[in-house]
Amino acid sequence: MAFQTSPLKWLMLIGFTLSMLVSCQGSSDDRQVYIVYMGNLPKAEVSVSSLHTSMLQDVVPSTVVGSDVLLYSYHRSFNGFAAKLTKEEAEKLRGKEGVVSVFLSQKKQLLTTRSWDFMGFSKKVKRSIIESNIIVGMLDTGIWPESESFNDTGFGPIPQKWKGTCQESANFTCNKKIIGARYYRANGDFSPYDFKSPRDSEGHGTHTSSTAAGGLVSKASLYGLAKGTARGGVPSARVAVYKICWSDGCYEEDILAAFDDAIADGVDIISLSVGSLFASDYFDDSIAIGAFHSMKNGILTSNSAGNSGPGPFSISNLSPWSLSVAASTIDRKFVTKVKLGNGEIYEGSSINIFDLKGKMYPFIYGGDAPNTTEGFTPEDSRYCSPGTLNETLVRGKIVLCDYESDAEGPFEAGAAGAVFQDGGAKDYVFAYPLPFSNLNLDDGRIALNYVNTTENPTATIFKTEVEYNQFAPYVVSFSSRGPNPITADILKPDLTAPGVDILAAWSQAPSVTEDGEDTGVSPFNIVSGTSMSCPHATGAAAYVKSFHPTWSPAALKSALMTTAFQMTTENNLEGEFAYGSGHINPALAAQPGLIYDAGEIDYVKFLCGQGYSPKHLQLITGNNSFCSEETNGTVWDLNYPSFALAGTRGESITRVFHRTVTNVGSAVSTYQAVVKAAPGLIIQVQPSVLSFKYVGQKQSFVVTVGAQVGNSMISGSLTWDDGIHKVRSPIVAYASLLK
Repeated sequence: MAFQTSPLKWLMLIGFTLSMLVSCQGSSDDRQVYIVYMGNLPKAEVSVSSLHTSMLQDVVPSTVVGSDVLLYSYHRSFNGFAAKLTKEEAEKLRGKEGVVSVFLSQKKQLLTTRSWDFMGFSKKVKRSIIESNIIVGMLDTGIWPESESFNDTGFGPIPQKWKGTCQESANFTCNKKIIGARYYRANGDFSPYDFKSPRDSEGHGTHTSSTAAGGLVSKASLYGLAKGTARGGVPSARVAVYKICWSDGCYEEDILAAFDDAIADGVDIISLSVGSLFASDYFDDSIAIGAFHSMKNGILTSNSAGNSGPGPFSISNLSPWSLSVAASTIDRKFVTKVKLGNGEIYEGSSINIFDLKGKMYPFIYGGDAPNTTEGFTPEDSRYCSPGTLNETLVRGKIVLCDYESDAEGPFEAGAAGAVFQDGGAKDYVFAYPLPFSNLNLDDGRIALNYVNTTENPTATIFKTEVEYNQFAPYVVSFSSRGPNPITADILKPDLTAPGVDILAAWSQAPSVTEDGEDTGVSPFNIVSGTSMSCPHATGAAAYVKSFHPTWSPAALKSALMTTAFQMTTENNLEGEFAYGSGHINPALAAQPGLIYDAGEIDYVKFLCGQGYSPKHLQLITGNNSFCSEETNGTVWDLNYPSFALAGTRGESITRVFHRTVTNVGSAVSTYQAVVKAAPGLIIQVQPSVLSFKYVGQKQSFVVTVGAQVGNSMISGSLTWDDGIHKVRSPIVAYASLLK
C-alpha cells in the first residue's frame, strides 16, 4: 500500500506540484546536509574518498570523525561529496582550495496509448537495428519490474558497454529489459510506504520509464478508459533505474549520487522528471551539475521544465546543456457528465472509473451538512475537507462542494459521489476514490440553485467518456513558463511534449488515486505533469540517438528543437515562453538536415561570458581552461538552436548572433534562409544562402536582430530550407526583469 494521501495531495507529490519543499535535513546538533561540489575528477591518481574525509576532518571538531558525517563521496564521474555540516563548517569548506560551490541540499519534488500516435510517431515508424543497444537511465521513484511494459521476451544479451549493477533483493530482480537498478537514501530513513529496494511504491517511476522505453502492451487501459496499445518511444531499448525519490520527496545528495553512477555505468540518455519551485545558479543545483558532467561524457539529460505555471519566470530546470521540456495536451480529453433530477446534464472534468449506471442519488450541498459535533460550521463544510462533513447527513448521497474542495472528505464520510464547482483550470484531470466530477463555476451555480430550490434534489455522475480535443496541442496551465530567470538571453523551455492525461504503466503498490483507503489498483494509470512530457522527449532523443549513436547531446537536442511542430499564440498567449521551439516531432527529428552542435568548450566560453571565474572553470572542466578575449564568449554566441534577446522596456536593442550549422542531410545541398518577423522585429541573416558539398561540413552565419522592446514579447523565426529539410529556430525579443 502506498502512502496515505488524497488526490489533491497526490497532485503535489507526483507531478502536479506547484511548490517545492526546502529540506533542512538537520539533527540535534544543527547539522544539515550540504553538497560540496569540486568539479571534474582529479587527473592524478589519488583516493578521492580519502581526500573528502580529510577535508571534512579539517573543519569538524576533533570530537567528530569526518567519515561519520560523510554521506556520499562522488568519485566515479565527477568530484564532490555530501555531508552533514553546521553553517560554520560549510563556510570553511567554501573557502578551501579546489571547491567550486557549497550549497544546502534541497528536497525536490516529482514534478500512453495515444500520445505517440498523436505526434505522427506510429508503431510502424522506421526503427534502427541498434535500438536495443540504447540504454535509458531513469532517475525517479524506481520501477515495477513485473509490469508487462518491461517484459524481456525476445531481447538479446545485455549490451557489452553496460558497466552498471542490479541491487537485487527478495522483492526485486532485473532482466534483459531492466538491465540495472540502484536505490539511494543517504539519510537511511524509510517510511512504511517505501520499498527498501529499486521497486516503485509510488507509480511515478514506472509510468515515466514505460513512457520513454516501455514495450508494446495491447489492450492497455485504466478500467476501460483510453484503451489501446501502450508503448514507449524506444520499445526495444534497455532501461537502467536509479531510485532517487521516496514518499517524502527527492533529496539532492541522492540525485547527485545517481548521476555519478549513471554516467559511469554507461547510459546513453538520462531522464529526470524532478524539479524545484525556483531556479538556482547552475553550479548550486544538483540537476544542472549532474547534467553538465553527463554532457561532458556524451550523455543528454532530459528535464521536466516544472509544474509551477502558468506564471512567468517559473521554469526551474534550465541549464543550456540539458533539454528543458514543457507539457502540452494531446487530441483527447476526459469528460464526466453530471445529471440532475430535473433532467439537465452538465459536463465536468475528472477521471471517473465508477459506473453508477444512471441511478439517481440524493443530492446535498456540503454547506448544509457541517460536522457540528467537531465544531465545524457551514463555512467549513462547504469545502468538504476531511472531517468537516456530517457523516449521517451525507452517507449514500452525492455531495456538492465549493471551490478547492478535496474528495477525501466526501469519501471518508461515506458519500456516494462528489461534485465540485470551482474556477480552476480544467485542462487536466485526476482520478478519485469515488464517483466524481468537477464543474465550472457557471454550471456549479446552477447545480447549487437546483439543490436549494428543490424539495428532494437528486443527481447522478456518469462514467468518464473520452472526447476529441480539437484545440490540441497547447501547453497546459500547470507547465512552467519562461522567460529564463538565470540567463535571460537563452530561451527556455526548449520545446514541449505530451504531458496531459497520459496512460502508461503503474506500480501495483499504490491505488490509482493514491488514497490510503482506496484499494483499487491497475497496471496502468492516467497521469499529467511535465513529469510525463519529459520521458516523451527522452524517448524521442533515444530514438534519434539509435540512428546517430555518435551525435553529441547538443546535436540530439538541436535535432529535436529544429524539427518541432510550429505552435502559435492562439491557445498560448505566452508564445515561445510556453512552448519554446514548438511541439516535439520524433519521426522527423532523426533526419534534421542541419544541426547546431556544441561541446564542452562552447559551454565553457559561455560560462566565461557569464562571469564564472577561471579558477572554478578549471575545477569544473579538469583542464587549464581560462577566460580570455578569445574564450570570453557572449551568450549570443553560444551555438544554440534558438535566439533570444532581452532588453529594458521601451529600449531599442540590437544583438548579433554567431552560429554554425553542420550538414547531416544530403551531401550536396543548398539551404536558403527564410525569415519571419513580427512588427517591431528586424532580422538579417548573412549569408542568406549556405551551400554544402559533403556530410559533416560546417558553415557559419551571422544573425543580426533589432527590436523595439515593449510590454509584450515579439517573436519571429529563421528557417534554413533546402526543399527537403526545414531547420527552424524561434527568435524572441522581450523586456527582461533581470539586470
